[in-house]
Amino acid sequence: MKKIGLVVAEFNKEITEKMESVALAHAKELEIEVIKVLHVPGVFDAPFAVKKLLEKKEIQGVAVLGAVIQGQTAHDEVVAFSCAQAVTSLSLEFSKPVSLGVCGPKISKQHAIERIEPYSRRAIEALDKLIGLGD
Repeated sequence: MKKIGLVVAEFNKEITEKMESVALAHAKELEIEVIKVLHVPGVFDAPFAVKKLLEKKEIQGVAVLGAVIQGQTAHDEVVAFSCAQAVTSLSLEFSKPVSLGVCGPKISKQHAIERIEPYSRRAIEALDKLIGLGD
């Protein structure tokens, strides 16, 4: 059985709590064991938790879930791009997949709500396909 970790941002919690539930249910459907869930304050904070999970031998991959809602500045872009770049680097450093189930940047709250299920499911499906790739 594949064993993964999950990192969930608490910012926009009304969205990310649902994303977590969808991801956990989908992992169970695919017979993937989520052995550790870490909650972080926001998407920008996710890379630190991802690294901690990737350091664990039993973790084969990590899914990151979050919602970066557009505000009045470009802050959402900085947060989303910084997280994506950092987790991509960590994936390559540890040779383990990290999937990005993060809605945004430049997304409204309503659009993030509409994407809860597809983003959460695809983050788990990506890990399912990538774990063991090339072994």
